[in-house]
Amino acid sequence: MQRVNLGGVAVDLLDFDEAVSQIKERAAKGIGVRADNAGPASGGSSGTLPLVSDSRPLAVVSANLDHIAQFGSDGRWHDTLDYRLARPDLGYRPEVEPATSRMAPSADWLTLLDGAPLVTQAGQLTGRSWPRLAGSDLIGPLLDAAEEEEISVGFLGGSPIIQRLLSRRLTRTRPNLLVSGMWSPDRSVLSDHAASLELADVIAASGTQLLVVGLGKPRQELWIAEYGPYTGANVLLAFGAVVDFLAGSVRRAPKWASEHSLEWAWRLALEPRRLARRYLVDDPPSLIQLRRHSSLLATDADAPGHSATLPTPASGGNPDGSFVPLGEPADVVVYVVTYNSADALAGLIKGLRQEAQSVRLRVVVADNDSPDGTLHALADFPDVYALPTGGNLGYAGGINAAMHLPGGGASVLVLNPDMVVEPGAIRALHRRMVRSGAGIVVPQLLESDGATYPSLRREPTIVRAFGDALFGSRFPTRPAWLAEMDYDAESYRHPHRVQWATGAALLVRADVAERLGDWDEQFFLYSEEVDYFRRAREFGEAIWYEPSSVMTHQQGGSGSSPKLNALMAVNRIRYVRKYHSRRYAAWFRSAVVLAEVLRCFKPSRRGILRTVLNEHSWDALPGPTAAERTAHLLEHFPPGAVIIPAHNEGAVISNALDRLVPVLATGKVEVIVACNGCTDNTAQIAKEYDGVRVLELGQASKTAALNAADAAASRWPRLYLDADIEISPAALRMVLDRLGRGDVLAARPAFRYDTAGASWPVKAFYRARRRIPSTAQALWGAGVYGLTEAGHQRFGEFPTITADDLLVDESFTRAEKAVVHAPPVSVRTPRDIQGLLAILQRNYRGQAELRQRGFTASLPAARSEHPVGHVARPQASLGAGGVATRRTLRELLNSVRGPASALNAAIYACFVAAARVSRKHGEKAAWERDDTSRRTIPVS
Repeated sequence: MQRVNLGGVAVDLLDFDEAVSQIKERAAKGIGVRADNAGPASGGSSGTLPLVSDSRPLAVVSANLDHIAQFGSDGRWHDTLDYRLARPDLGYRPEVEPATSRMAPSADWLTLLDGAPLVTQAGQLTGRSWPRLAGSDLIGPLLDAAEEEEISVGFLGGSPIIQRLLSRRLTRTRPNLLVSGMWSPDRSVLSDHAASLELADVIAASGTQLLVVGLGKPRQELWIAEYGPYTGANVLLAFGAVVDFLAGSVRRAPKWASEHSLEWAWRLALEPRRLARRYLVDDPPSLIQLRRHSSLLATDADAPGHSATLPTPASGGNPDGSFVPLGEPADVVVYVVTYNSADALAGLIKGLRQEAQSVRLRVVVADNDSPDGTLHALADFPDVYALPTGGNLGYAGGINAAMHLPGGGASVLVLNPDMVVEPGAIRALHRRMVRSGAGIVVPQLLESDGATYPSLRREPTIVRAFGDALFGSRFPTRPAWLAEMDYDAESYRHPHRVQWATGAALLVRADVAERLGDWDEQFFLYSEEVDYFRRAREFGEAIWYEPSSVMTHQQGGSGSSPKLNALMAVNRIRYVRKYHSRRYAAWFRSAVVLAEVLRCFKPSRRGILRTVLNEHSWDALPGPTAAERTAHLLEHFPPGAVIIPAHNEGAVISNALDRLVPVLATGKVEVIVACNGCTDNTAQIAKEYDGVRVLELGQASKTAALNAADAAASRWPRLYLDADIEISPAALRMVLDRLGRGDVLAARPAFRYDTAGASWPVKAFYRARRRIPSTAQALWGAGVYGLTEAGHQRFGEFPTITADDLLVDESFTRAEKAVVHAPPVSVRTPRDIQGLLAILQRNYRGQAELRQRGFTASLPAARSEHPVGHVARPQASLGAGGVATRRTLRELLNSVRGPASALNAAIYACFVAAARVSRKHGEKAAWERDDTSRRTIPVS
C-alpha cells in the first residue's frame, strides 16, 4: 500500500474497490467479545476493561482539509490517532502495553483520501490520479456488502429525531440490513470517561461488527481512538455527516458541485452558522500547510516523525513500595524540590510508594534550606535521598542540584512537593513516552476539589499577552491566539501534543534531560519551565499530555506573596527578552504593564505595576540565598582548595575568612592566604584562623602570589578568591560540586554589585553594566573564579599580567566554563569617580597585555564551537573596550528601555571613553586596586 504525507497526516492511497474490499474483509471477521460480560469496571473510572480479539479493530477516516487542521503537523491533535505511523520502530510491545491497559493499541487506522486539494497534492507527489474516497460515497457499497454477508451494522451519532428518520429509511430501502442498534449520546456522555465506557459496553453487547460513527470531527476520531476497542466492533467508520445523509435530513451536493470541488460551498450555504468557522477560518491555513509539508512515503519507515532513544520498558517495582537507592538501576528518578514542605511530604511519599510497586523509582528530595524542619521530616523515609542544597536556590536551582547527583534512570520525573500521585499515574506517563517517543510527558492535574486544573499552555506571544491582559480568565472560549492558557475542556480529555505545561509535574526522557542540560536559574521561580519546554521543542522533541495519568496539585508549593507575584510578572518579560528582539520584548512588556494597570486595585497585585515599570528594583526581587543553618550543608562537603592572594588587606581579610570557618572545620578544603609585599597586619590576622595556611612573599605581585599558593596547594578543584570577596559555604560547595562533575573546566558563582555609599554617577555606571548580557556570563569581574586541574593546565603558571581573571575567561570556550547560580557574592564597587576610572584603566591595561603577549589570538575561546546540549552563551566582553567593543556597544544600546536607562547608558559610555583616553600601559604586574571600596560605610 502506497502512502503519502499530506500536511503531517499519513494517508493510505487506494482505489475505490480496494478500499471497499479491505473494509468489508475486516468487518466480516468474528465479533470481538469482552472478557468480562458484566460491563465496565466498578465506577468505570479505571479504564482497564480486558479485550479478547484476534486483532485490533480497523478505524477508517477520510482525510480532508479539516482533518489536516485538526490532526496535521500544526494541529492540536497531531499524532494523537495514528502516531504508530510516526513511530513505526515501536511495533506492539505487550510488555509495555498489556491488553488490560487503557493505553493498549487502540486500532489500526486506515486514512483515506478525501477533499479535492488533497487529491491534487497526492497526484502531484505520485504522478498518477487517485479517486476521492469520501465517506458519503463509500457508505452505500459498504452497506450493500453488509446486507450480502450479513454483517451487523450500528450507528453512533445524530439526534434521536435523525435516528428515527434513518431507521425508517433503512427499513424501507435496505430490509435485509442487520441493524444492531442506534445510539445518540449527549456530549456529556462523550466527555465522561466512565459514561463512554458504559456506552461502549452497550454497543459491545449488541454484537455490532460495523459501527458508523458520526459525532463530528475531531470528536469522533478521538472517541474511536480511546473507546473503539471496547465496542467490540471490527470496523469503526469515522464518517461524520453520513448519518444525516442516510437519513435524508441533509442534502448532498449536486454532481456539478462535486465535479468542480465546490461541495464545501454547498454545505456552507446550507449550514452557515455551523460550518463558517471550519471553511472560512480553520481550513485556509491547512491549505498552506498541505502545500508546504507534504511528501511521498515509500515505506512505513518513512512516515512522518523522527527516531529517538526510548526509555526501557518499566521493569516492575518492589512489592513493598520501597525506593531504589543510589547506585542501583531505576526506571524513573523522581526529583522533588522542597521549601517549607514538611506537611506535604507524607501525602507525596504515600502516592509514590504505591507507584513504586510497579515501577522502579528512586526519589531525591532537594531541600532549599526550609526553616520548617523539612529535612527532619525526611528522616522518617530512609529510602528517600535527602539533598540539602545549601540555600534557597529556587525551583530551577534545586532541580539542577538534584540532577547533578550520579546515577540516573531511563527517565526523570520532576514533581512539586504538594502533589498527590494517583494510582497508575507514573506508569501511564512512562507508557505514553514509550509509545509516542515523546521527549517530555505531562499528566492531568486536578485541584484539591477534584476539578481539572488548566495546566496546559501556549508559547507566550505579544497578541496572547494583550489578550490575557484584557480578558484574563474571562471568555475562556476565545481563540487560541488570544490566550496563553488552554481553557478548552476537550484539551484535557484526550492525549495530544502540547507546547508547554506548568512545571509541577513532568516526565523527561533521560537523554533529553542530558541534552538540555541545566534548567535556567536566572528565573529563580516562574518561567523556568516555559524556557525548558521551549528548548526541548527547539531540539525537535515532542511534548505530550496524558490524561490517564492523574495527579492532584494542592497548590502553593512555592508559596505566594506580593514579591513572588511581582517576580512572576518580571520573569515573563525576562523570558521574552531571552528569545526575542528588543522591539518585540518592548511590546510584550507593554502588555504586561497593561495587565497590571487593569488589576492594580486588587490586594494581591499591589506594588507589581511599580516593580514592572522600575527595572532598578528587579534585583531586589526574591533570588538565591545562602543557608542560615550549615549543619546539613557541610555533610559530604566536596574537596578542594581556596587560594586568597592578599596585599595589605588587613581591613577586609577577616571578613573573607570568617565565612570559610565552617568549611575549614570539615577538613575537606584547604585555605591558603598568599600575602605578598604586605606592610600591614594581613598575615597576622590570617594566622589566627585554625587551618589557614599563610604564605609570606616579599614581592607585591598578585600572579606571583597565585603561583606560590598553587605550588603549596594539594587539592583540586581550586577557587581563587580576592581578599575583599566573601563567599558563603553554600556558594563554595556549589562551585566545587560543579567543577567536580567534570563537564566544565572553569566556573564562578553568581555575583551582585554592592553600590552602597557610591556616588550617583558610579551607581548609574553599574546599573548600565548590569544590563549588558555578556558581562553577566563572563568569569572576570566577580573577584572569584574556580579551575579544575585540567583547566589550570590549559595555561600552566599564571603569567606576569594584570588581569588574571580575564586570562582565565579567555582560556576557555563557552561550553568549557559556567556561571553557577549559587547565592551570589557581593562585589563592592568604587565609591567615587576617581576609583572607578582607576579600575577601568586597569581593565584596559590587562586587555592590552593579553593582546601584546598573543594570548587572546591563540586561546581556544576564539573558537565558536560548543557541543549540542549546552545553551549557547554570548562570548564575554570587557564592557570597557578591547576584545568586543562593538558587541558591547550593541548590547549597551539594546539595554535602553526608557529615559532612565538611556541616561545610565550615556554615563557608562562616558566613563569608558574617559578611561580609554587616559589609560597608561605598565610593564609589571603590580597591585592596583580601588581602596575606596575597602573603607567602612559611615552610618547616618
